[in-house]
Amino acid sequence: MVNKLKLEELNRIDVETFKKVEKIPLVVVLDNIRSMHNVGATFRTADAFLVEKIILCGITPQPPHREIHKAALGATESVDWSHEADINVTINDLKSQGFEVVGIEQTTNSTMITDFKIDSSKKYAVILGNEVEGISDEALQNIDSFIEIPQLGTKHSLNVSVCGGIVMWEFAKAL
Repeated sequence: MVNKLKLEELNRIDVETFKKVEKIPLVVVLDNIRSMHNVGATFRTADAFLVEKIILCGITPQPPHREIHKAALGATESVDWSHEADINVTINDLKSQGFEVVGIEQTTNSTMITDFKIDSSKKYAVILGNEVEGISDEALQNIDSFIEIPQLGTKHSLNVSVCGGIVMWEFAKAL
């Protein structure tokens, strides 16, 4: 017989321990995300994969907020985060810290995620754009490279938090 594990059997670390654990060299940037659910879900996934930090840019909602908390389930307390009004200030700051900045966007020169080579000696920042408009036009020329997730059905994009989960998992495996 198979039984689900109880929460106490999962042996998860507490927030204090999480803060001390070495993170993967990955920063997630949310560029003008509208949905508090998407923000909360991104926090929760970032916690699961030990992401270094989330940077909320532009109009992206910030914790604390009940709607973010519903999806994050406390991950806004464990994952470091900050807010910056201007996406290009964020990109330039990350580049000055040695991060390779990768946009998750369908562009004329994007690479399929299955073909993108993640170098375990590098630090990465991935940018997830607005649910309708994608990454801000003013940021596109400032981004080092672009990754695209294959779309095999009739829809042209994935929900941003689902996309973020796929991308964070790929980077977590490689880093």
